[in-house]
Amino acid sequence: MDVETTLLFVLTAVAVLVVVHWLADRTGLPAAALLTAVGLGFAFLPGPNVVLDPHLVLTVVIPPLLYSAALDSSLLAIRRNLRTMISLSVLLVLVTALIVGVAFDLLVPGATLAAGIALGAAVAPPDPVAALAVGRRVGLPPRLITLIQGEGLLNDATALTILSVAVAVATGERYSTWWAVGRFLLASVGGVAIGVLVAVGVRWVRRWRRDPMTLNAVSLATPFVAYLLGEKAHVSGVLAVVVAGLVIGHDSSRMVSGASRLQVNAVWRLVSFLLEGFVFLLIGQQLPTVVAGLGQYETSTIVLASVVTLGAVLLVRPLWLALTQLLPQSLHTRLGGGEDEDEDDRPDTRRAHAEQRFTGRELAVLSWAGTRGVISLAAISTLPLTFPDRDLLLFCTYLVVLVTLLGQGVTFAPLVRALRMRANAADQARLRNRARAAAVQAGLDRLGEMQKEEHDAIDDQAIAALRAQLESRLARYRQRLDVLRNAESTIPYNPQYEAAVRAQRAVIEAEREELLRLRDVGRLPDSGLRVLERELDHQEGLLPARPAG
Repeated sequence: MDVETTLLFVLTAVAVLVVVHWLADRTGLPAAALLTAVGLGFAFLPGPNVVLDPHLVLTVVIPPLLYSAALDSSLLAIRRNLRTMISLSVLLVLVTALIVGVAFDLLVPGATLAAGIALGAAVAPPDPVAALAVGRRVGLPPRLITLIQGEGLLNDATALTILSVAVAVATGERYSTWWAVGRFLLASVGGVAIGVLVAVGVRWVRRWRRDPMTLNAVSLATPFVAYLLGEKAHVSGVLAVVVAGLVIGHDSSRMVSGASRLQVNAVWRLVSFLLEGFVFLLIGQQLPTVVAGLGQYETSTIVLASVVTLGAVLLVRPLWLALTQLLPQSLHTRLGGGEDEDEDDRPDTRRAHAEQRFTGRELAVLSWAGTRGVISLAAISTLPLTFPDRDLLLFCTYLVVLVTLLGQGVTFAPLVRALRMRANAADQARLRNRARAAAVQAGLDRLGEMQKEEHDAIDDQAIAALRAQLESRLARYRQRLDVLRNAESTIPYNPQYEAAVRAQRAVIEAEREELLRLRDVGRLPDSGLRVLERELDHQEGLLPARPAG
């Protein structure tokens, strides 16, 4: 495509993203599924389609998406749930790849075990974008959000390593079980080491430069640096990106100023919005390319291969989750640690959390959260053109992506609602208000220390005004806690609180209108308006979000 055609395509795609996300907000359907459906519809229109370049996706698209998700994740929560994470992102991926490989080898005429394992490795790792979007909208409990998100971050490295082993076997490279295990361990340990190294480098840059623009530029470059270093070192570049993102995100609260953090978060939300949208549109458009190579296969072979792959993908995950619940109690990791915890630190409480297993409803939700995405298509597309049954493997992978994205993605929200798997809003509100009260009390304590240490340097009236402001906030948080103390699962309606929020919005809006009037009559320059408007924007950002719809 020439420059004008490319620009027109990009602008059209952005318009589609805006419309589809608006539609998703109105209907509750996942935007990922809707965008894939739109891409499918576009594929049937006359004219050229954009063909997915697997190397471009793995190098340019996947690193920033994984990095953005890692920044938004919790390193502590993943560490607390490490056994479950390893079970889902390493063992389950390995088991899925082996089962698909064996079934493909035994049931599909002419297929080889190496080809089947390559297919299994491609379709094994879930892409949780659709499930997470729906889960957050319907209020899925934070511990399930943590597990779904953590699995999606860590499983790609496992799948790509298994895929490389399968390709080595199929192309006749020297192979042994110990060689495969060693390659996997080297890729994993090396990827973690590269990720930590990159995070340390970013920490050094943050100490050297703290202005928001520099930190934004460094943040945008970080996932590509981590990925390229990992690939050049012949270890897992994907894992390097994830580890770097987790460590950097964990350090951001201490190492980055508030202004920089707000700007970096806004940039990454935009990057994720655009990249995820383009990716799901591209998935739908790949249909003609995928179908084009099936002419050499019998219809019965295509149907059998599709059924085998889909059956394995849809059945292995719930069976694995159910079987892991039969393991000895000591092998179960702590499932708590999310935002919904509202417990004290008594030993009996910690022990109860340590012994907690998945409930039947949690198993159902986690089983249905296995939507596949672009990483599966990109992985299978990297197979050499001479790889056995490459076109058939590509079609089976594409079918799995479509069925899980459109089938599981669309039905995930109704399933969660039917199972009543909602987060305990009252517990979350209690937890956050306790934290707010503790933070304000720390501020009051620090103010008292400063008044003693710097009595002559600080005006008493300024101290008194600041103390009154903090004490007012502390009283407000404690009042909320009193209201929430007897609440069961939902936040009780508080008409006084709602009226106060409406009043604050009205005051901010009136201030903004007055600033605009002063600008329009020439009494305030635009540069001054932007400074004052930014102050009002920050005040408005502290208010609760407006209700949807």
